[in-house]
Amino acid sequence: MVSKCFIAGLLALSVTSLLQAEDLGAMWGTAEEEAKYYPIVDIPIPPSVPMRAGSFEILPDGRLAVGTRRGDIYFIKGAFASPPTPEYHLFASGQDEIFGLSWKDGAMTATQFGEVTRISDTDGDEIADRYDTLSNNWGYAEGHEFAFGSKHDPEGNIWVALGLSGSYKSHNLFRGWAVKVTPDGKMIPVCSGLRSPAGVGPNAEGVMFAIESQGPWNGCCSLKHLKQGGFLGHPASYNWYPFVPGMDAPAVVPNTPSRLQVEKKRVKELVPPVVRFPYIKMGRSISGFRLNKTGGKFGPFENQIFMGDYTLSIILRATTEEINGVWQGACYPFREGLATGTMHVEFSPQGQLVTGGFTTNRQWPVRGTEPFALQRIDWTGLMPFEIKEINIKKDGFLIHFTKPVDGEIAARTDVYTITTYTHKYAAGYGSPELDQTTPKVTKAVPAADGLSVRVYLDKIVEGHIHDFNLSTMKSADGESLLHTKAYYTVNEIPKN
Repeated sequence: MVSKCFIAGLLALSVTSLLQAEDLGAMWGTAEEEAKYYPIVDIPIPPSVPMRAGSFEILPDGRLAVGTRRGDIYFIKGAFASPPTPEYHLFASGQDEIFGLSWKDGAMTATQFGEVTRISDTDGDEIADRYDTLSNNWGYAEGHEFAFGSKHDPEGNIWVALGLSGSYKSHNLFRGWAVKVTPDGKMIPVCSGLRSPAGVGPNAEGVMFAIESQGPWNGCCSLKHLKQGGFLGHPASYNWYPFVPGMDAPAVVPNTPSRLQVEKKRVKELVPPVVRFPYIKMGRSISGFRLNKTGGKFGPFENQIFMGDYTLSIILRATTEEINGVWQGACYPFREGLATGTMHVEFSPQGQLVTGGFTTNRQWPVRGTEPFALQRIDWTGLMPFEIKEINIKKDGFLIHFTKPVDGEIAARTDVYTITTYTHKYAAGYGSPELDQTTPKVTKAVPAADGLSVRVYLDKIVEGHIHDFNLSTMKSADGESLLHTKAYYTVNEIPKN
């Protein structure tokens, strides 16, 4: 069952406090406008199929594989046709909340609550008949202890992010850790300090990340770097270091309350979140993600990370870059209006973004009203005018756009409204936005091709989210931005 360990930031919410659709639209742009560029296509589900999707994979023959909350694996033919003509085939069942699927060497590897399982069809009838446990070398005792798995990495490993016990503690072995499972079933602990992860995968450089949920020691949802030997922020999992030869626990426990930029100087193992997602503005419970490697079939966002949000039924995107040896980056709105709580996404060979998920009968509100759904986001070929990517510079930022900007407008400093804030780093649940500042834009210099603008600031604030609002920006042909907001997390300021 979906629990408070996964659906982050909802403990204090009631149904009446759910954000109204028009309010989210005002912050993002409207679903109707987004549909001109990226329409949502329903993939029909037969009444007999409880399609509560938790993970996806693309089979070698181009079919869609779906792992479900109930522990089934379906193979679907025709999901990528226009219009979809799906044919469902039950490949495997009897597993436990499948939140990771990866096909390799003629078999499916599934990550579920208690183990990573290699599932194969040995007699060729397309029904699984062999289930081999690759690893179950972590503790599992209750329903909050989710496990989210990656695709196979280049060495054939599956990376697994393990949620805490009861949302707050680590009562069972390696709860709150990221581990990797080798092809021969050896489990290798990677890093501690997770709370309630919800998706694992690489960026364009092949570095592994996990999505983290808002809660204790996490002021908002975030994308975190699974750095070998690192500590990712939640100290409940300190108690399992004695089971990891050669890896010592941090010498000190973080102070509470404090700030991440303060504590990373005290706790040398502390790895700050790569991208922080401001609460409600950019999601309440970020879910599974996938790197866009479609070769331009999905529009102008190649090599960017796309992820869902369970509660708000939306899709976001993110970019990452390494500064002074530390990963950081930005997040951007992409698409709202999905039918249910989004659990995961996957890119099709045709360059479509498949999304799916479910709602629950528990107390967490979800904007999407369907109990479960499979949907697809297609690109029409029309180019939206968007903030494509933001990169940090030592004295400001370089903002890239999908279309050339109006050079006269882009050169005005008053076009760029930038505020900054951070969160408490504390044992309490979540955090408001704190320590606000308003940097002054001293100069804006558009590139000759109009596709980027170098924005100079009087200060950049380390440890802060830099909140960009470009509501008055125009393209060279007079078009307004589809989404005017973006959010850059500054862990480090470039030295050069």
